[in-house]
Amino acid sequence: MSEISDRPAWSISAEAASAIGLPVAWPERPTREWAFGGSTGEGVRVCILDSGVEADHPLVAPLAGAVAVTVDDEGEIAVVPDTVGDVCGHGTACAGVVRAIAPGCELHSVRVLGEGGTGSGDLILAGLRYAIEERFDVINMSLSTTKRKFAEALHELADGAYFRRTVLVAAAHNMPVESFPWRFSAVISVGSHEEDDSWVWYANPAPPVEFFARGIDVEVAWLGGSTLCCTGNSFAAPHVAGICALALSKHPELTAAQVKSLLYLTASNTGGA
Repeated sequence: MSEISDRPAWSISAEAASAIGLPVAWPERPTREWAFGGSTGEGVRVCILDSGVEADHPLVAPLAGAVAVTVDDEGEIAVVPDTVGDVCGHGTACAGVVRAIAPGCELHSVRVLGEGGTGSGDLILAGLRYAIEERFDVINMSLSTTKRKFAEALHELADGAYFRRTVLVAAAHNMPVESFPWRFSAVISVGSHEEDDSWVWYANPAPPVEFFARGIDVEVAWLGGSTLCCTGNSFAAPHVAGICALALSKHPELTAAQVKSLLYLTASNTGGA
């Protein structure tokens, strides 16, 4: 029997263990200054998986790239350059929140929703798969599906993103229903609080929602270069996505698990503020 077969799969030798020391020493108590002080999000690619983004909106621009997930008459799904932009305003709103938090990040749009914010699980799956394959650093999903038939595939994609160091931030549903992917532990799930400070976020001691961020009466970017006062977990999630971009810009070696831990340690109710 060979030496390799004597050990279980996914095991390492003593020699290998000595070679995987973590390169970064965290302080005994990470602070916000250590986590992202001075960071603008530069070098971090953030994907808005949504209804498209108005590329020239003054609160969003510049937009580094935009694609749309489409389906033809034969049911074939394709990812094509997006020549339409935002079809309902929702994606632009989320992009504007990320831009306000992390002004130096590189914003991309993957349009999977149609007019009125409607969409299908198949298009969401295809868009998320594309975003993960493109290796975006952060993917904001201010959307979900209540259809269980899509849950398994979404779960596999969320796990795949997690292991590829892509941070997936998902908004909780605005209604008390079961939906996905925000309920998966591989994602960072976000609900809303009513304070008007974008730099206040709370770690939730009773998941599945893990964090609360600003999402009530938020002035957001909207179509036609305008703004609109909106409420919803959709607008809380990009606050957290922007903070993740700041942390990854300053500490690009962080894994998705470490980013989630850092959010917890720097939350407003854990002494991080």
